[in-house]
Amino acid sequence: MFEVTPLSSNKSKVPADLTDIELAQALVERNLIAHQDWHRLKGNRQAQAKQQIASALVFLLKDQPQEALERLNQASGWLDGSLKSPPCPDAQRKK
Repeated sequence: MFEVTPLSSNKSKVPADLTDIELAQALVERNLIAHQDWHRLKGNRQAQAKQQIASALVFLLKDQPQEALERLNQASGWLDGSLKSPPCPDAQRKK
């Protein structure tokens, strides 16, 4: 098992006026694979999984468990190697 450090020791880093959803959305933004980084990170399983898990948390907090589960399943696929890199988004736009 792993040890979790409580946030209470870092309270100054977490704005108290943010809701759980706002914090989760900030986590999504922090872990989003930007367009300019897509080619570099498209096969990075950890980066892909982090993006999906952060999104799952937002959906869960918004009471959308089915959407959350879809993102968690995708994250699991990235981590276990059953998912592969998607096609280039630029190539998809040109079609």
